[in-house]
Amino acid sequence: MKIGFISDTHDHKEVIYEAFKIFESEGIKNVIHLGDLISPFNFKFVREVYGGSLYMIFGNNDGEKLYLSEMAKEHSISILKIPTELEISGLKLIVMHEPFMVRELAETQRFDIVAYGHTHKVHLEQIGKTLIVNPGEACGYLTGSKTFVIYDSRKHAYELREIRI
Repeated sequence: MKIGFISDTHDHKEVIYEAFKIFESEGIKNVIHLGDLISPFNFKFVREVYGGSLYMIFGNNDGEKLYLSEMAKEHSISILKIPTELEISGLKLIVMHEPFMVRELAETQRFDIVAYGHTHKVHLEQIGKTLIVNPGEACGYLTGSKTFVIYDSRKHAYELREIRI
């Protein structure tokens, strides 16, 4: 099973389309958006190209939380509290936007993945059985790199991808 991780799309419509088209075309049934999607209308763009399960946590720039929540419900998208523990097909995850005790959580070995966003910097690190995932920024506004991560639980491997548009 593969899981997509994306963060900090910051209303970059073309990136949202391209990333979620990739998730769909590669049969990735679960994607976690780690915050700062920004505008509620982005869920419409996601659903135009992606039919799988999408989990989203609020980021510090997601200001319109009420309408984001309403639009998420309308588009069958799960809004998660921060931090949230998830289990997807036997994989145990804890997800958040801002990094909160990331290393400490990984060192507990309670989770297969500790995932966060916010910093706009890629962070992929294995600590024992736990993988720390920060897919960097999908928008590319600060670093110039539009990145996301695909994790393959069968291979216990991740792949950092860059969107070139």
